[in-house]
Amino acid sequence: MLRKLIDYKKLDHELAALLIETYPDGYGDDDIISFQNANGEYVEAVELQTSETLYLVKISKSLANFISTFDDTIERELEASSSRVLEEVESSDMDYDSNTETESEEETELD
Repeated sequence: MLRKLIDYKKLDHELAALLIETYPDGYGDDDIISFQNANGEYVEAVELQTSETLYLVKISKSLANFISTFDDTIERELEASSSRVLEEVESSDMDYDSNTETESEEETELD
């Protein structure tokens, strides 16, 4: 199994969701792995496993904050996305309505 050390800021949405699913209430002391990297620096990480890769996600105070605010962040992103889609649909409906009125006017003129 491939092992990768990664900062949580570089996780894609799929891995970030898996991280939240794995640690829904945050991580504790028992979840933290400490080791010395190639540069001799001490690193603390939590494990995140997929079928092909074991990720060691570097932890920091920022990661704890990320986990605690993840649901709110995703909800805001989904709301923003939904609003954009709704605006596009409404805009295309307006285009359709204006095209329909034009066709009706042309039919009246032809009669």
